Formats: sequence, C-alpha cells, structure tokens
Amino acid sequence: MGWATGTAVYLVIWWLVIFMVLPWGAQSVIDQDDVKKGHAPGAPKKPRMVLKIAITTVISGVLWGIVYTVIDSGVISFRE
Repeated sequence: MGWATGTAVYLVIWWLVIFMVLPWGAQSVIDQDDVKKGHAPGAPKKPRMVLKIAITTVISGVLWGIVYTVIDSGVISFRE
C-alpha cells in the first residue's frame, strides 16, 4: 500500500471512528431554564472534544495497522 492510499484509508477509518465516539458520555442540557438564547437545547453540557479526538486517533491508528497488515500480508488481495 502506497503512502497516498494509506493516508486515504486512515482518513476514512478516522471519520468512521469519530462518528462512533462522539456520543460517548454526551449529556444534553436537561433543565430548559439553563438554555441561553441562541443555544440548542440538545447540545451537550461538556462535549470534551479534545479527549474524543485523541481517543479517535488512537483507535484509528490501531485499526489502520490491522488493515495495513491484512492488505500487506496478501490475505486480501486487490490485484487479482
């Protein structure tokens, strides 16, 4: 797998994982009195995006390593 293909595969895996990680620990504003004008009532209290991005990057790296190993070993061949 070339570097361009490897990067593309990593980005696809990263985006899939971020959408799976985003709901983890999300708590919406339950008390409607806390909602300020212009804010969505379903927005999470503490989104913790930096933590979720870090978790996504680690999980994506592991998954990319597995995909790279499977493709490089020839178990799955896209050339035949």
